[in-house]
Amino acid sequence: IHLMYAVREEVDVLKEQIKELNSLLKTLASPEQMAQFQAQSSPALAPRQDVRSGSSPGSGWTTQGH
Repeated sequence: IHLMYAVREEVDVLKEQIKELNSLLKTLASPEQMAQFQAQSSPALAPRQDVRSGSSPGSGWTTQGH
């Protein structure tokens, strides 16, 4: 049980560090760098180039293995 509390405390510390680093990144990065970073870190939100092909995200899961 003590280990669970230690892990939770460490997670909280890491969350705070992530918030601080994100804030620092937003302060120091140029708009172009932020756009590139956001495109790399969240591909689901980035514009998809294969929209015209008719494929949807995750469509490969239903066709693989048949």
